[in-house]
Amino acid sequence: MTAVPTSPFPASTVLGYPRIGPRRELKRALEAYWQGRLGVEGLREAGARLREGTWLRLAELGLAALPSNTFSLYDHVLDAAMMVDAVPGRYRRPLPEDTCFAMARGGEGAAPLRMTKWFDTNYHYLVPQVGPGTRFRAVPGKPVGEVREARALGLSTRPVLLGPVTFLLLCQAEPGAAEGFRPLERLDDLLAVYEQVLGALAAEGVAWVQLDEPALVADRSPGELAAVGEAYRRLGGLRGRPGLLVAGYFGELGAALPVLAGTPVEAIGLDLVRGGGDLAAACALPELAGKTVVAGVVGGRDVWRTDQERALAGLLALRARAGRVVVSTSCSLLHLPYDVDAEDGLPAGLRERLAFAEQKVAEVVELAGRLAAVPVDAPVPGVPVLAAGAGVPDAGRGAAGPWPASGRAPYEVRAAAQAARLRLPALPVTTIGSFPQTGELRAARAAFSAGELGAGEYEERVRGEIRRVVELQERLGLDVLVHGEPERNDMVQYFAEHLEGFAVTRHGWVQSYGSRCVRPPILYGEVRRRGPVTVGWTRYAQSLTDRPVKGMLTGPVTIAAWSFVRDDVPLPRVVGQIAEAVREEVADLEAAGVAIVQVDEPALRELMPLRAAGRAEYLAWAVGAYRRATSGAGERTQIHTHLCYSEASEIVEAIDALDADVTSVESARSQGRLPAEPGVAGFGRGLGPGVYDIHSPRVPGVAEVAGGIEAVLRVLPVERVWVNPDCGLKTRTYEQVEAALANMVAAARLVRERLL
Repeated sequence: MTAVPTSPFPASTVLGYPRIGPRRELKRALEAYWQGRLGVEGLREAGARLREGTWLRLAELGLAALPSNTFSLYDHVLDAAMMVDAVPGRYRRPLPEDTCFAMARGGEGAAPLRMTKWFDTNYHYLVPQVGPGTRFRAVPGKPVGEVREARALGLSTRPVLLGPVTFLLLCQAEPGAAEGFRPLERLDDLLAVYEQVLGALAAEGVAWVQLDEPALVADRSPGELAAVGEAYRRLGGLRGRPGLLVAGYFGELGAALPVLAGTPVEAIGLDLVRGGGDLAAACALPELAGKTVVAGVVGGRDVWRTDQERALAGLLALRARAGRVVVSTSCSLLHLPYDVDAEDGLPAGLRERLAFAEQKVAEVVELAGRLAAVPVDAPVPGVPVLAAGAGVPDAGRGAAGPWPASGRAPYEVRAAAQAARLRLPALPVTTIGSFPQTGELRAARAAFSAGELGAGEYEERVRGEIRRVVELQERLGLDVLVHGEPERNDMVQYFAEHLEGFAVTRHGWVQSYGSRCVRPPILYGEVRRRGPVTVGWTRYAQSLTDRPVKGMLTGPVTIAAWSFVRDDVPLPRVVGQIAEAVREEVADLEAAGVAIVQVDEPALRELMPLRAAGRAEYLAWAVGAYRRATSGAGERTQIHTHLCYSEASEIVEAIDALDADVTSVESARSQGRLPAEPGVAGFGRGLGPGVYDIHSPRVPGVAEVAGGIEAVLRVLPVERVWVNPDCGLKTRTYEQVEAALANMVAAARLVRERLL
């Protein structure tokens, strides 16, 4: 017989919580460790302080069930790989922290693991590698250790583990694996390890364990659904185990819901914010009568106050049909800032509409109290409709149909006009846009924002940095230059600060990956451009050189995707307003004589619905917005775009439909997969697959970069190939950048000599 939890699941919980610290304490500790200014014990102490602060604060807010093992020094998927010892030998180091960082950042001749987006969020995870010979082994020290830490504070916690099916679906086959091998084939072996981890947690007295299975909200094949049933019948049949909560989020479980309901797991977590359709499905499932439903009615990815009456109606409908209902967030609060009360300077009336992580926890606790106050035998109305909000892309709004007209001349006409104007060599070398953001530059920007530095002095410092960047690029021999973006704090926030309809925060940091944090703007009103945003800086940079300098803009889809977007109007309307603002900026850059304008859309793939049914409709309006943003450019103006770390290979046709003249994409960290994709050979415009990974401090050699260029040339003609890094350079040091760019230029020249 299996163990039955000694106590029912508590009435309120969250699926996870931010881990960077209210003042980015984790970022500072990590960077100090990497720079040798902090020892490993200091790093561990910093992590322990953050975990302690989180648990004590959640308990103080009245949350009934506290999660643990949601903290990570870098990435929770990487932690899962280490928990099952799926660590390639080239990364193993004496300290577990150094093993983790070797996989994440590379070093000692080993390139880091591939990095991509966590489903349709702007969080990046490391992609583990699994092969037929991977020897899984239980390494439960981290989840067990956190249980003990919390117990020392007098608190009981629920460890959160990445579920075995999602873990294997996220993995890639290790290099050298037989063609056709899929990591999911190793499920039986992996389950044996999960059984050992659950046993270790049971031995610690843990009552409940949460297994996250977000991959189940995407389209899954019959074989994959069968694997889900197999996994949870096996884990559910384990003797002496804790109670199991299997949580799906970011959408509807759909066909996976009855599969899970048919297994012995005691609790199922539903995202009823982005997956509102699961409410009716759950209410119609008789198997849920004996289970706990952890109802995610408080949004874990938006910053808006919860409609309490609507949420309570859904909770009551579920309670009438399920064995027990627990109030929760729709997903982990990892994707939100900590506390709206830390903000000042927000527009009048906006604060009352907002809820960050702390406020979301308070809403969960309040809803649990309201649910408990309604008698169980009280009349319950019919099942309410909890459809996704207007601002959620899965809602599938927008006109379907063929790609809209771009309004520009045919590519062949443009290509000839641009070649005559720019006179670039074969394999032109450029960068994606940003250059290192030095401590001095960040300090000057902060002093200017605080009123401690005058506008004239600040502008002179920015001009000085632009001169430094332009001179460096000329000295290294790049063909198309950038101004380095020293005036920008972030590629989205900077534009939000110059557009009506946006608010920005001072402390609203959210983890993007590792120590990298962003402050997503809050898009709450009608979007309009006040005036030129980038023209002055671009014009100044161009005045310093005879080589073309790119104007650098962020595209409308990405600005929306990397902001917290209003939920009271359809998303395509919001993106359309941003597209108009970008179109005006493109026109002003062109009028200023700028020959190349780059309008980046790294979030194009990221924002795509997780299920195939809504993708054609989404891509139609998303591509249409980009075409509108660039439609005013003349044939002699070259339009570039950039996409990174979001599986661009899956939407090659849509990228081509953007009608940009040149597209740069991530390729180096994914081991050059993109050139091998079938659609790339037919790509009809300029393409720059990134030839080195900028998210690692590692500097690639000339031969390595040349090999990447030659791999692309086996697929595309030389006149369409560009040479560039994977992404912007703002996170690197000047020493790293200069060495890497010098090697990139040398590699391009080497390949040119071989070809010409």
